[in-house]
Amino acid sequence: MPMATVRNYIAKMKTKKATKGLKAFLDRHYYSKKQEEAGRIAKDEASRQSYESFDGLILPPSPPSTSIPPPAAPAIAPSSQESAMFALDEPFSATLLRLIDSKGKTDVEVYKRANLDRKLFSKIRKGGGYMPSKKTIVALAIALELSLPEASDLLRQAGFALSRSVLFDVIMEYFFTARMYDIYVINNLLLEYDQPLLGG
Repeated sequence: MPMATVRNYIAKMKTKKATKGLKAFLDRHYYSKKQEEAGRIAKDEASRQSYESFDGLILPPSPPSTSIPPPAAPAIAPSSQESAMFALDEPFSATLLRLIDSKGKTDVEVYKRANLDRKLFSKIRKGGGYMPSKKTIVALAIALELSLPEASDLLRQAGFALSRSVLFDVIMEYFFTARMYDIYVINNLLLEYDQPLLGG
């Protein structure tokens, strides 16, 4: 069997497995939360209307509901070993270079696996106050094959976080948790859910 055919078959199997796992993860951690929130809003609205028409009296309309949304999922605390890899006062570029070394990867391997061009990676590497976007940092975390706590810490280093209320973030949480790091499989599923793709 030609190698190209074998690679295509493997890619299809990876995508099939990821599709099934991601659907279950989203049902559990994203869509069910949205349904709960919608149900709570509907219940609040029904209660408000019943009070307004109490005893057949039409009371002055109350102001629109300003219910506070549920708090975001708490940040995942990294293990002490993982925490030691990050220093909040360290420049992002220095952290990135240290991670590349500690994972035994090369610069070329990382920016190719992150689907980034060499020019952008060189700009990130030099630092000088430049801070990449959240999407770019997620792509680098995938290329480095970071765990979820490690990826969360790398994002936090740049002032970002993964949120359970954002579909893109929940999808990426699944891939970090499942330790699936094939960026082409990830981008295929991001495309399926109409989310921004990783890389350039």
